[in-house]
Amino acid sequence: MKKKKKKQPINLDALKAMRRGNREGQQELLGPGFHASNRVHRSKKTYTRKAKHKQDLND
Repeated sequence: MKKKKKKQPINLDALKAMRRGNREGQQELLGPGFHASNRVHRSKKTYTRKAKHKQDLND
């Protein structure tokens, strides 16, 4: 028989401190405000009216 391992209690203060530290580090790198970490992959075929996204018809 295997012995059951005792689970360590989660220290919520340490967890909050780590999250706060991560958030502050992100803000230093990216600037203030929200920045998505995962973005949706857009297909090339996705329609957009913007001129910078339009391609020549000869391609």
